Amino acid sequence: MEQCTHQNQIKAGVKAKTPGACEECQKLGQPWVHLRMCLTCGHVGCCNNSKNKHAQKHFEKTKHPIVQSAQPNEKWRYCFIDDTYL
Repeated sequence: MEQCTHQNQIKAGVKAKTPGACEECQKLGQPWVHLRMCLTCGHVGCCNNSKNKHAQKHFEKTKHPIVQSAQPNEKWRYCFIDDTYL
């Protein structure tokens, strides 16, 4: 497994901007499957199993590399750039 080289971009104390909801899907009135939170800015987006893939699109736009699951009882983090779990 690759090792992530972008952990320095995780902001301490970052909080979800839209807890419990995908920011863009909420505005569009569309459903999502699972949520991911950006650990650089707190953006909450839907996962790649969701129609709109807003977490991935947020990474592509901002280059903020690391997200964590925003699902209850899930504790994982993922780096888009290194394509690896932390």
